[in-house]
Amino acid sequence: MECVIRAAHEGDAADVSSVILRALRESNTKDYSQEVIERLVKNFSPAEVLKLMGRRKVFVAVTGDRLVGTASLDGKVVRTVFVAPDLQGRGVGRRLMAEVERAAREMGVEALTVPSSVTAEHFYSKLGFKAVRDSYHGDERTIIMERSLAPP
Repeated sequence: MECVIRAAHEGDAADVSSVILRALRESNTKDYSQEVIERLVKNFSPAEVLKLMGRRKVFVAVTGDRLVGTASLDGKVVRTVFVAPDLQGRGVGRRLMAEVERAAREMGVEALTVPSSVTAEHFYSKLGFKAVRDSYHGDERTIIMERSLAPP
């Protein structure tokens, strides 16, 4: 599958929002209650995504003319990694994470942290991230994971 990873621009906000909302509602519902999902959904409207774009390095994955994934870098923290549910497991997330890592190295970041959902823990583990602790926001469990960017 041909997939291009590029920096997000303002015109992507609605499509980024759509991918995130679909992933939350279709992929994360097996691990989180409906109340948690709906609370998270409020954080990712197109207007909220546009605000995030102003504060983070945001990347998108595009296949043809379809935006199919997103990931962002907020200093040394990886945030908002989502792939369209119908394309999960096909390398899109891995390619987004490679671009996040490249940008982090360029900024001199020595280690990345990711607040992982329960749903994505296995994905990050396969990329070399290690769980260091759990964090809770009400009944929403997040696994804080880290990975050194130092050469092996």
